[in-house]
Amino acid sequence: MNIPGRGSTSPSEVEMPHPLWSSEEIRSICLEQGFARAGIASADPTTRREELEAWIRDGRHGSMAWMAEHLDVRADPGELVEGARSIICVLDRYADGTPDAIEPGWGRVARYARGRDYHVVMKSRLHAVCDRLRERAPDHVFRACVDTAPLLEREVAARAGLGSIGKHTLLIEPGLGSWLLIGAIVTTLELDRTGHDADHDPCGTCTRCIDACPTDAITPWSLDARRCVSAMTIEHRQPIDETFHEGMGDWIFGCDICQEVCPHNEPTARTRAAIRHESHDGPVEAEAGGRREDGAAFRLLSVLGWDETTRRAAFKGSSMKRAKLEMMRRNAVIAAGNSLREHDDPQLRTAVEALTVEGTDPMVRDAARAVLDSLDEV
Repeated sequence: MNIPGRGSTSPSEVEMPHPLWSSEEIRSICLEQGFARAGIASADPTTRREELEAWIRDGRHGSMAWMAEHLDVRADPGELVEGARSIICVLDRYADGTPDAIEPGWGRVARYARGRDYHVVMKSRLHAVCDRLRERAPDHVFRACVDTAPLLEREVAARAGLGSIGKHTLLIEPGLGSWLLIGAIVTTLELDRTGHDADHDPCGTCTRCIDACPTDAITPWSLDARRCVSAMTIEHRQPIDETFHEGMGDWIFGCDICQEVCPHNEPTARTRAAIRHESHDGPVEAEAGGRREDGAAFRLLSVLGWDETTRRAAFKGSSMKRAKLEMMRRNAVIAAGNSLREHDDPQLRTAVEALTVEGTDPMVRDAARAVLDSLDEV
């Protein structure tokens, strides 16, 4: 999908009354809550609805059926909050791009999911911002959103001057890169805008993310979720096509490859010193369910033997609970196969073989059989 945000129109040039809060005051309040950046955009409808509808019509949203729901609301913030005039947008920086060091036999977790559940932590801080704004505007509506509301956050963030959409479809803020989570407050309050040219191309001739994607999920400014490792490991609740198994590598929840290779994300003294909220540092339940102390990975042997109680303990307080038990075991089986292809591990192979018997969840069992068949062909 060509993510809405590139080529969006500037805010309408109607004369606005003097705002109750200045944009600098609002930015200051947001930064006090630990956000790395803050800006303000209009609550105008998207200009990219046709592209969104075409992306969905082509099935490129994959298993994310919710993307096809509430399109009228998703395309117009005024449908989300009646009378919406402005959107305060914030960025939370969750990583600095330091390379991972993952040993064989471990399954990797995307960086955004290694700390506390960002939905809860960010929304709590956004509510604190709303409380401050109500002091001068008690009669206005403020709705805090953290990626679960039908809002095109990346387009809004670009309109608010917080960056531009890259070819990997993620928001890039020069100086911070794309290790960013986006939050928003949709409000009926009229506020000064902080936007810039949302059509800016931050990528130029660079195609590193496209070239590095192991499953060819990325084309310029478009993502096919049916091929995306992150979408397959987190959202897809059916068997994963065997043609993608090897490309999944050691990822068992999410994928960071397109961000790891992005030039904007190369660690620098500036990016390492940039604001990063403490909630993103380390796991909530260290070592629960075989989790590594820094939260970057799980021991595959442990995940293969999980039950629901273990899964709940491992994911307690994190954003990973979206992935169900059998999805995680399926992902671990595939990652185990990729590990065994490179490193002999009799104990890990035995654990995969144990999942081929009748009585195992069919999705996990079939994945185990496919993995073993592929190993026998090597």
